[in-house]
Amino acid sequence: MTETASGADDERTLLADRLAAVRARVAAACAAAGRDPRSVRVLLATKTVDAARVRAALAADASAVEADPSLAPVLIGENRVQELVAKGPDLADLAPVTHLIGPLQSNKVNAALRWVSCVESVESIALARRLSERCTDRAVPLAVLVQVNVSGEPTKHGVPHEAATDLAIAVAALPGLRLAGFMTVGLRSPDPVAVGAGYAALAALRDDVVASGAPGTAQARGLSMGMSGDLEIAVRHGATLVRVGSAVFGARPPL
Repeated sequence: MTETASGADDERTLLADRLAAVRARVAAACAAAGRDPRSVRVLLATKTVDAARVRAALAADASAVEADPSLAPVLIGENRVQELVAKGPDLADLAPVTHLIGPLQSNKVNAALRWVSCVESVESIALARRLSERCTDRAVPLAVLVQVNVSGEPTKHGVPHEAATDLAIAVAALPGLRLAGFMTVGLRSPDPVAVGAGYAALAALRDDVVASGAPGTAQARGLSMGMSGDLEIAVRHGATLVRVGSAVFGARPPL
């Protein structure tokens, strides 16, 4: 075996071990909350991760799913359209389910739609309308999540909590889109109670929208919340998708 091949095998083993650890954390959090672990999907946040490492992680995950068919394959999520477009061709043969989890400018909608099946970062009706215009003729509507700033932190993206219900109902009515739920980035705090309060608020918002009876809202049950450091808190409050990056790929290099 060449040194290069050995290094690639070591990397895949490391990623497989880290993925298994994340799945174990999710399963334990679900058990503590009395939830079925199959109700929570894992999304790999691949910001700054090169295509080769993403391929290695997907290969490791495929092996895990083959060994245990009860596992759902991981999804991948990109924060930046530029990275999404750059990595897309190198990952296309693997056909990963890819979400955009970062901000989307209107002039980049066409580029993003080539590669994603879900946009998690809808925070304005203007963006939603732009997506709708591009997706009206699609055979399958584009899944979207309304991003909500539950913490109120000025550094966070997302519609303010008090405006989120009206935005969600408006988005749900647009042709070519399917409102699949809500996304948030949790409060940056060492206080688990404060972090959990934000996640609970998003879950309550989701429940209100689903119960509203407004067109297109009945299936908006998804909650994308929780990351490497706080996924247990998010699962406790009903997360259906947790976004993990550093727990699998390690700390991001300084910019």
